[in-house]
Amino acid sequence: MTTRREILMGGGGILAAASLASLTVRADEPIEIRMQGRPDGSHVWFDPIGIRIMPGQTIRWINLDPGNSHTATAYHPTNFGRARRMPNGAKPWNSDYLLPDESFSITFKQPGVYDYYCVPHEHAGMVGRIVVGTAQAPGWMAAGTGDLPEQALRAFPSVEDIMQKGTIRHT
Repeated sequence: MTTRREILMGGGGILAAASLASLTVRADEPIEIRMQGRPDGSHVWFDPIGIRIMPGQTIRWINLDPGNSHTATAYHPTNFGRARRMPNGAKPWNSDYLLPDESFSITFKQPGVYDYYCVPHEHAGMVGRIVVGTAQAPGWMAAGTGDLPEQALRAFPSVEDIMQKGTIRHT
């Protein structure tokens, strides 16, 4: 005979499993990167600042900063002549200015490391890094830092940390 305690414990296990399953992001669901900032505009950031995804997954940037417009812009010569910090052959992107509550999405198909920035806030360190698939040493990293501001260079999480943790939150 099944006891009341066994029924309650079994139900709790089912609830726990269901809640964990809801935390898993399906490959067809966009992964959200939030554009955020302090109310006084003194600090702005992407969250997460580093993330690992699989080829074919979509990233959606959403501006949740009520006081600023932001961009999600790939480091690539077609975007304001910037040094390329993404795989050869990958399509660069530029969201243009997103007002509060606006969003922009892109699907990443080619494995590699992709760095991006917010055009008006790069000097404040508003940058991010996406690793698609398994990371290999990108050729552009060996070429040096290019034209990046020091604050932006310090803000990037390492590829190794992203590979190990999967997601690097803004702190």
